[in-house]
Amino acid sequence: MDLNTELKMQKAIETLDSKLLSIRAGRANPSILNGIMVDYYGVNTPLNSIANITVPEARQLFIKPFDRGALKNIEKAINESNIGIAPSNNGEMIILTIPELTEDRRKEYVKNAKALGEEAKIALRNIRQEDNDKIKKEELPEDEEKLYLDDVQELINKYNKIVDEKIKEKEEELMKI
Repeated sequence: MDLNTELKMQKAIETLDSKLLSIRAGRANPSILNGIMVDYYGVNTPLNSIANITVPEARQLFIKPFDRGALKNIEKAINESNIGIAPSNNGEMIILTIPELTEDRRKEYVKNAKALGEEAKIALRNIRQEDNDKIKKEELPEDEEKLYLDDVQELINKYNKIVDEKIKEKEEELMKI
């Protein structure tokens, strides 16, 4: 079994974690702003590198730019990002108030989380297939080959369980009112 197999599987779990963070659960989380690019003096710049993002309350985000001149562009970038939250600009910072989630919206987010879980499982299966192919090419004795294939299968079972637990946690978090 390739030593990189488990590392690749851990990477798949880390990717899942970061994607799950972007699904908001009615609470303010600065990670919902990840990926928002702002036109800062003609250069597309990540929002978090030109502004300080804080969470003063459970359902509010404050975005205070290091340069006040960027306020309008930050506001425009947030509006264009389709995160579903209208920014309010008070002249010094932008305030995002996270709306309460409706039951339908919660269910939609749960569905998104499950889809992300399925993507992670597909990535894990691809890693397993890659490793199994390598093992079969080695032309090892049959019993040794079976041992290695079983090890890879145990590994994927372990990581599939981790994916299931993470999706279940996210589902509970989303459905909690």
